[in-house]
Amino acid sequence: QVQLVESGGGLVQAGGSLRLSCAASGRTAGGLAMGWFRQAPGKGREFVAAISGSGANTDYTDPVKGRFTISRVNAKNTVYLQMNSLNPEDTAVYSCAARSTYSSSNYYRAVREYDYWGQGTQVTVSS
Repeated sequence: QVQLVESGGGLVQAGGSLRLSCAASGRTAGGLAMGWFRQAPGKGREFVAAISGSGANTDYTDPVKGRFTISRVNAKNTVYLQMNSLNPEDTAVYSCAARSTYSSSNYYRAVREYDYWGQGTQVTVSS
């Protein structure tokens, strides 16, 4: 089992930045592919970014490319999402997710690919 806890959300003005953290416990998360998803009010869960178990490979949804960066420090069992140039459309609850099997080089976009989920952290961007 892996427990995931997100932190770093909050209220920020348009153009601002936030860094989200996802801390894993219960089992080493190093080597597990992980991802960030978001869900805005009245909308479904949306893929944001993913990272392979080694951290060498990453993937982003088009609306955040060039603005968001996913990274990880396996020694700390933590994955980060640096979010720059935020706009009101980025307002959502952001959740991290992890797969249950190790994958050094692969990353995944689909919700169904992930086995563990955090509770989420609210990000609100004001105009």
